[in-house]
Amino acid sequence: MTGKERISKILKHEKTDRIGLYEHFWGDTMNEWRPIIGDVGNVTTKFGFDMNECWPTNISARVDFNWELVCEDENTATYLDGNWATLRRHKKHDTTPEHISFGIDSRAKWEELAKPLITDDSLLEKRINFDAYRNTKRQADENGQFFMWSGVNVFECMHPIVGHEEMLCAMIYDPEWIEDMAQTYADLTIKAQKLLFEREGYPDGIWYYEDMGYKGAPFMSPEMYKRFIFPSHKKTCEFAHSHSLPVIMHSCGFIEPLLPYMIEAGIDALQAMEVKAGMDLLRIYENYGDKIALIGGMDVREIYSNDKARIDAMLERIIPVVKQGYAYVLHSDHSIPKTVTYDTYQYFIKKGLELGKY
Repeated sequence: MTGKERISKILKHEKTDRIGLYEHFWGDTMNEWRPIIGDVGNVTTKFGFDMNECWPTNISARVDFNWELVCEDENTATYLDGNWATLRRHKKHDTTPEHISFGIDSRAKWEELAKPLITDDSLLEKRINFDAYRNTKRQADENGQFFMWSGVNVFECMHPIVGHEEMLCAMIYDPEWIEDMAQTYADLTIKAQKLLFEREGYPDGIWYYEDMGYKGAPFMSPEMYKRFIFPSHKKTCEFAHSHSLPVIMHSCGFIEPLLPYMIEAGIDALQAMEVKAGMDLLRIYENYGDKIALIGGMDVREIYSNDKARIDAMLERIIPVVKQGYAYVLHSDHSIPKTVTYDTYQYFIKKGLELGKY
């Protein structure tokens, strides 16, 4: 059974030969492992992953803008990006950037500066990396992998341009602005997908990234999600489903209270189920495993212990349960850091797949 065949069945809860396999890695990890694995572009085939993905769309307002260096010191560099946001990045390890400030801090600036660029259809082709999509799609086809278009959905479009604080507060003091932004980004996403797919062919599925939670709670209440984010999630999922494309949605943090509405919006699978944020794969499987496929939920802290006994205990406790129903893909609960040794990661997937055979 090929990876494409396997994932296609897993997303439909149909019988397969084993659980699926996929993973994300921090850039530092690939640098650490480069002497062993060689070209990091071959990582999906090196480990026998069932999936491959391409992130081809640039949603920055100023699509042609090259990041400008604002200042730097020994450890960090601060940049201005295409969304008028100022971000500080660490030089010595790979991580999410620190948010310093946001130039689009009002509805007036959104309407004057950003929205005209985001809605300008003449810029649409510039936003799409056709070559990357075409090449990755070809590689996936050659390797029998399930090929995913990947990118952000509206929550992850809005906060990089206005900041989390402004976005979440505006849900209360200027709700129409948030509705407008969400609708604008949903429309951009669909227009870009239409153009790309018509020219280069359809993927096997869609993978959206939406980091909607932090430790112990979502960024917004279920009611706020239902009003502001749900309509765009539903719209983008319906577009995907109209072309028989299943939808995987990633979210870091604790987003379990939002999950019933995310399922109603149309997601077919959830990834990553971050344990240290409060997510629990077994609980989610029990409550929602008959409705969606599950990808991840393996506590990366157990993996980076590099202790085979701890890894065995985690896998033996979880895999026999979540493999029931034929709708699980082995993956960490976030991404693999460089503290995980290459040998440990190989052991983790070998043991996990052994337990995941049917």
